[in-house]
Formats: sequence, structure tokens, C-alpha cells
Amino acid sequence: MGILRHPDFRRLWAADLLSQLGSRLSMSAIPLLAVLTLDASTLQVSLLRTCETAVWLVLGLFAGAWADRIRCRPVLVYADLLRALLYASIPIAWWFDVLTLAQVYAVLVPAGILTVLFDVAHNSYLPRLLERDRLLPGNAKLAANHSIAAVVGAGASGILVQWLGAALTIGLDALSFLWSALWLRSIRTPEAEPVKPERPDLRREIADGMRHVFHHPLMRPLALNTMVTMLFQAAAGAIMVVYLVRAVHLQPATIGVLSMIGLGGAIVASVVTERLSTRYGEVRTLLVSSTGIGVAFTVQAMTAPGWQVSWFVAGTLLAGFCIIVSYILQVSARQRLCPPELQGRVSATMSFVSWGAAPIGSLLGGALGTAFGLHTTLWIAGLGTLAGNAVLYFSPLRTLRTVPTELARPRG
Repeated sequence: MGILRHPDFRRLWAADLLSQLGSRLSMSAIPLLAVLTLDASTLQVSLLRTCETAVWLVLGLFAGAWADRIRCRPVLVYADLLRALLYASIPIAWWFDVLTLAQVYAVLVPAGILTVLFDVAHNSYLPRLLERDRLLPGNAKLAANHSIAAVVGAGASGILVQWLGAALTIGLDALSFLWSALWLRSIRTPEAEPVKPERPDLRREIADGMRHVFHHPLMRPLALNTMVTMLFQAAAGAIMVVYLVRAVHLQPATIGVLSMIGLGGAIVASVVTERLSTRYGEVRTLLVSSTGIGVAFTVQAMTAPGWQVSWFVAGTLLAGFCIIVSYILQVSARQRLCPPELQGRVSATMSFVSWGAAPIGSLLGGALGTAFGLHTTLWIAGLGTLAGNAVLYFSPLRTLRTVPTELARPRG
């Protein structure tokens, strides 16, 4: 059981598990709803992901400064409840035959705002719940939820869309948010009220978080690499379902099953990351896994009808493994290198540069797909991700085996 013996972490983990699963259902079901039910174009489909992630560019940094001033658990509960109401409106509108693409966009924007608040508060809450030396196993367990949800959700979403329809599948995500809120509400460990600055200055507080990331010799290359990876991952993700349906001629259930097989690598990664980092060193493992993400997206670009569909499975398998390994090690390193009073702002800054790149990448994918074709765009995304690893290899990270445990302050 390990870290799951901690009763309140177990509640946090249980809340996260089904919520992650529901979110994975929607991640696949929403573009399928747009393509199969609402007859959306390639650019319109890419805008769906943009609506969810563009909020990071506007609110991400403010959310981090805000999270450092307040107790985070109430934010998590209320964000879940409100997202449940928003996503429930989609199957209700579909049931009464009034669902439009405009409504889907209108749901995704406020849901994106709530997701920003939830994610920043969630990353800030874990170091308040666990001791510093338990953050790596804690993050590994939460990443395992992400992996399990990616595998089960990818397969289940395609089957459920074919069986129930995309709108009702999205309704299951609304129920998962209710589940999460109930478990989060049951956590018993009191959360201390953060120390508020005597003279609050939001701009200065945001600048402190950005300065810690971009002046830190280890965090800066991690942030820049994550930004490039997210940019091209979003570009590929925005058009992948369109490509598989319209160019490779796959049915939703087939897409789900193939994704489920490929994402098995994510489950393996959540189990072995701690052992890999112990044996080979956190930094070496991180460098290899980050490079592997670029290789994986390039392999996915080789997908075509017939036997070449196997490249999609192989690329997804490698991507799932490498993304989870990289995520666990990056988050754990950041939480160890960051002082407690900056956790929210540093988390928000890292999320800002990564998720802030996602809406740009989604638009880029839609624009490139429209101008040059879907297949060419997948190649651009794969090679771009691979090239983005240069920032890691030309940084102090290449000389390290493990991340320093002291709370090093950045220079400047």
C-alpha cells in the first residue's frame, strides 16, 4: 500500500482516480461529438481544445498567486461541483435536440477557468498534505491514476460513444466530478491558513513566481522544454481524431481500443518510475524520457491505413510511458526545489508556460492541417517535439545525476 496508508492521501487519490477517468472520456468524446454529431470542420475541432486551455494564458499566473494566499481544498470541491453542472448541460441539450457547437464552446470556456483554478490548487495542496520526502511516491500514485484513466478512458470512450453516443458519454464526466467533490470534502486533515503578505501586491507576487522559475538554472530548461512539447503535442492532438476518422477511416470504437492498447505504457511508467530514477538517477531518466516523447510523436506520424495503423499504437505506447515518467520527475523536482510560500505561484508559472502553449498549438495544428494536410502536420509536430529537447541537453541538467534536495534559491 505504501503512501496509500495515509488516510487523507487515500481520499485525495480516490477523488482523483474517477475524476481523471471522466475527464479522459470527455477528452475523446468531445471531438467525436463535434465530428460525428455536429459535423465540425478541422479548424472548428481544433478550437474545442483551444477553448479549454486558452484560459491559462489569461488566468494561470493570477491563480498561482491566489492559491498561495488561501486554503486550497475548498477551491477543489467547488470547482468540481461547478464543472459537473457545466458538463451535464451537454447531454441535457442533446436530449432535447437543441445542442449546437456554440453551446459546446460556451461550456468549455468556463470549464477551462475552473480547471485552471483546480489544477493550481491541487498542485499546491499536495505539499500541504504530505511531508517533503513523500512527494515522489505521492506524485507517482496520482500519475498512476492519470495512466489508468488514459488507458481505460481511451478504450471506454470509443466504445461508449458508439453505444451511448458522445453526448451521454460526456454526461458520465459530470458524474465523475461529483464523485471527486464528495471524496475531497471527506478529507479530515486541517489545512492551515497560509500566511498572507502584510501588504499584498499581486504583480510582485506573480513576478516572484516567474523569477524563481526563469532565473533557476534547473527549472528554466524544464519549463522551456515543457512549453515546446505541449505546443506540438496540442498541434497533433487537435487533429489526430479527425485524421484517424477521415484519413485512416477508423470507427470510434476502433480508435478507442487502439488508444487503450497503446496507452498501456502509461501504467507501466507509473509503476517503474521510482525504480528507474533510483537506479539511473532522476535527471538521466528525465532526459531520456523527454527525448522519447519526441520520438513517439514522430512514430505516430507514420500512421496510415492498413497495417500502418500499428505505428499509431507503437507511438502511443512510447508516448504514454515517456510522458508519465517525465511528468512524475518534473513535478517532484519542482516541489522539492520550491520553498513552501512559492508553491502555488511556481506551479502556476510552470502550468502557464506549458498549458499556455496548448491553445496556440491547437490553433497551429488546425491551421497547418487546413493549409498543408493532416499527415504533414503530424510530421511537423513530431519533429518539432524532438528538436525541443535541445534546451535540456544544453543546460546544467546534462551534468547531474539527481536533483538537489536543498531549496536552492535562483540567482537574480
